[in-house]
Order: sequence, then C-alpha cells, then structure tokens
Amino acid sequence: MRYNRSILPIQIAKIGYIAASVLLGIMGIMLLLAPYFSVPLLGILCGSIFVVFGCIRLVGYFSKDLFRLAFQYDLVFGIVMIVIGIVVLLHPDWVLNFVCVALGISILTDALFKTQIAMESKRFGIKEWWLILGTAIATGILGLILVFRPAEGSSILTVLFGATLLSEGILNMSTVFTTVKIIKNQVPDDIDSYYEESED
Repeated sequence: MRYNRSILPIQIAKIGYIAASVLLGIMGIMLLLAPYFSVPLLGILCGSIFVVFGCIRLVGYFSKDLFRLAFQYDLVFGIVMIVIGIVVLLHPDWVLNFVCVALGISILTDALFKTQIAMESKRFGIKEWWLILGTAIATGILGLILVFRPAEGSSILTVLFGATLLSEGILNMSTVFTTVKIIKNQVPDDIDSYYEESED
C-alpha cells in the first residue's frame, strides 16, 4: 500500500537551508565591511550559525527530497558544522585561528562535493547546474586560501573569512534553489514501500 510522504521535513530543510545561507552571507558582508569586528562576538555569532546550520543539514539529509542531490552528503557535514560551532562557542577567541583552518577544510571539501552535485544535476537535466559549478569552484578556492592563510594580519584574515562565508552562503543557496523540488504527492521509494509491506 502506497501513501503520500509528508513534505514537512523537506520544507523545513529547504527553508532552513535558505535562511542559514542568508545568515552566512550577511555575516560575510559584515566582515567585509567591518574587518575590525570584535573577535569574541564574531566567535559567538559564527558558532551559533554553524550549530543551527549543522542541525538543518541533518534534517535535510533525512528528509529524502525528490532528486537526492542537495542533501546527500549532509550527514557528515552537518555533524562537522555542529562540532565546529560548539568549539567556537566554548572558545570564541579561537574563531580566527581554529575556525580558519577547520572551516576552510570543511568548506573546501563541501565545494568539491558540490562540484560533483553540479555534474549529477547536469545529468538530471537541471539547466542551472553551471551556477552550482561556478560557485563551488569559487568557494573551493577561497576555502583553500583560508586554510593556508597567506596573510596573518587580523583585518586581512577577517576580510578573507568574510568572503569565504559569503561565497559558502551563495553556494548553498544556489544548490538548494536549483535541486530541491517539493512535490505534495511524493510517495516513498520502492524500497521504503517494500519494508512497510513486509512489516504488515
């Protein structure tokens, strides 16, 4: 017996993804415009956003959206973001040292996986796959620069950190807007139905 799957988890994941991406973008713009931003306050804000976004990514992973593209790697990345966020909240002064390396590696890895998602989106026939690819490449380059930190000056590092957060926000928004489709009458996968019927 087939039944319609609730679209609530997908809606929560999509809206939450967009909201968290907007917050990342706003934080990035703030750091670009105010590079001498208070480091402890920056740590608290970034830590909070990372924890919230990590939880949203976990919701996205378990939501089973239609194409299975945007959230397919979010189990690991959600956990990583939550851990990074908790560490930064406990030690907000570490944000420009610890986070630049840890988040840089995480963002670089995320960009590489988003590149794969772009290629898969192209095979799915999604016309905007190039948007994901372009932002993934730009974000990956910024993440790589953030890891190696060629400039140790706090203001320059803050600007670089802001640019990376802004790029990551744009990357996630472009991914969720182009690949997450919500269908009200979506039914479970065949394997889900199989296990449901087996239990009956």
